[in-house]
Amino acid sequence: MFHYDGGLKITRIDLAIDVCRRQPRGFISHAHSDHIGRHELAFCTPATSKLYQHRLGPRQVKEMPYRRTLEWDGLKLTTFPAGHIFGSAMLLAEDDGQRLLYTGDFKLGESATAERADPPQADVLVMESTFGHPQYRLPPRSQTVDQLLDLVRTTLRQGATPVIQAYTLGKAQEVTKILTLAGIPALQHRSIYAISRIYEQCGCDLGDYRPYPGRAIEGCAVIAPPPRQRGALIEGLRRPVTIGVSGWAAAPHTRRWLRSDHAVPLSDHADFDELLELVQRVNPQIVYCTHGPENFVDHVRNLGYEARVLGKPHQKQLF
Repeated sequence: MFHYDGGLKITRIDLAIDVCRRQPRGFISHAHSDHIGRHELAFCTPATSKLYQHRLGPRQVKEMPYRRTLEWDGLKLTTFPAGHIFGSAMLLAEDDGQRLLYTGDFKLGESATAERADPPQADVLVMESTFGHPQYRLPPRSQTVDQLLDLVRTTLRQGATPVIQAYTLGKAQEVTKILTLAGIPALQHRSIYAISRIYEQCGCDLGDYRPYPGRAIEGCAVIAPPPRQRGALIEGLRRPVTIGVSGWAAAPHTRRWLRSDHAVPLSDHADFDELLELVQRVNPQIVYCTHGPENFVDHVRNLGYEARVLGKPHQKQLF
């Protein structure tokens, strides 16, 4: 039904899945740069289509709204919400009674900007496992949101400027919605603001946010890209206090890598426990793991499932 050839492919229709190299046909689970390519024809959700073309220019796209099955040469393809970022999708492929679910990046828990993940059951599960180590057990979301809001409000009371450093697509909009729901207006870096406008056009209301005007405004938080990102610098800030937001902050030794005054473990990925929960909800015959520690497969096997690392040489022909 599928094989690995420098990336995952659905064999019958030669559909590449989240492959960055240009392909005749490629499915895009979401619009982060490590999942998109300049394909001749791209398959993705309507929101991802707009974000994808914002990043790579006009492309030929076949839009796949959630839960609407596309039939193609005897194969059935259906997208389901992945809960990762706005428009992100899992892909269910059905061929001659066999069901394969590909997750892409996902999160099972609550999000302010992404529809909650809705994974169907399948015979084969191909799943990302970014936080596939037990040290990445994240605190409850409510606790993390409270931590972020407390830091922002304390900084504002001190007459300083809270600068939340977040990925331009996805995390920045999530933080914006969290802040504005709490009554804190947001000023966004120009690259973040351009993407936020697309969110709004697709029906995702982010609240009271504006482009950063070149100076801090009393009572407002500033949202900027991570410092290592090109063009991330924001000038005109008064007494900036930086707050990094990332699931990696759950491990103390990774906090320095964020290069922020504070680190908050707000993640758009499933943590270790959610990864295992997904396996149990999908209840597959076999699991292939990717984008995470290889020994995560041992944890899956401990649940009683057959599990392998995707793309190992001896697994060229998978199913």
